[in-house]
Amino acid sequence: MSAGKLFIVPTPVGNLGDMSPRAIETLRDASLILAEDTRTSAPLMKRFDITTPMASHHKFNEHKDLSPILDRIAAGENIALISDAGTPGISDPGFMLSRECRRKGLTVETLPGPTAFVPALVNSGLPCDRFFFEGFLPPKKGRATRMEFLAALPVTFIIYESPLRVARTLTELAQYCGTDRQAAVCREISKLHETTVRDTLGELAAYFTANQAKGEIVIIVGAKDNSETPRRVHKNKYRTDENE
Repeated sequence: MSAGKLFIVPTPVGNLGDMSPRAIETLRDASLILAEDTRTSAPLMKRFDITTPMASHHKFNEHKDLSPILDRIAAGENIALISDAGTPGISDPGFMLSRECRRKGLTVETLPGPTAFVPALVNSGLPCDRFFFEGFLPPKKGRATRMEFLAALPVTFIIYESPLRVARTLTELAQYCGTDRQAAVCREISKLHETTVRDTLGELAAYFTANQAKGEIVIIVGAKDNSETPRRVHKNKYRTDENE
C-alpha cells in the first residue's frame, strides 16, 4: 500500500467566501482533519457540509500526537491540517508536523489560500516588492533586541499583534524606528469591518493610545530609508478604509 499525504489547507481569515472549492474538496476527501480548535472549525465544516472526523492539533499536544499521525499517513491515509484561520504554519501550528513528514519521506501538499499579512501588506500602500515577516514579537525577553533589528531593516516589515497591545507596540516602534516612519495598522482582514489606518508611527501610537483597537491586527512598517510621505488619518475617524 502506498503512503498517503498530509494536506495543509488554508481556511478563511474572515469572509467565508474566501474558502476555495479545492480546499472544500480536500477536507471532504480526507480521512481526518486536524484542527487547531475543533469548536472554532465546526461552523466552517457545517457551512460547507464537510463531515470528515476532526481531532484537535495545537501547540499543547502536537509533540505527543506526531507519531500516531505519521503512522496513519504512512499507512495510506490522507490527513488534512487546518488552523483557526489562515494558513497553518504561519504563526499557527503546522511547521512541526510538516517537518516530520519531510524527515520521514512522506508527501506534504500545501494548498494556496488565505493568510492575513498578504492583503494587509498590499493594502498598506507601502513598498511590498521585498518585505520581512516578523509575526508576533516576544512579549518580554528579547523584545528590545527584535525591535532594534526591525528598525534597521531596509525593507517593509510585518507584525501580528493583539488589540490589547497595539498602542504599546506602536509606541515602542516609534521609539526604535523614529516617530516619522511610515506605517499602517490593518484590522479584521476580509471581515465586515475591515479597516486600514495609515500614518506615521508617532501619529498611530497617539491615535491607538486614545482609541482602543478591536479585532485581529496586522502592523505594517515601512523600510528605514523610505521617505515617501504617508496619507494622514482624520483624527475623528477610526479608519480610512471600510468594507461594510
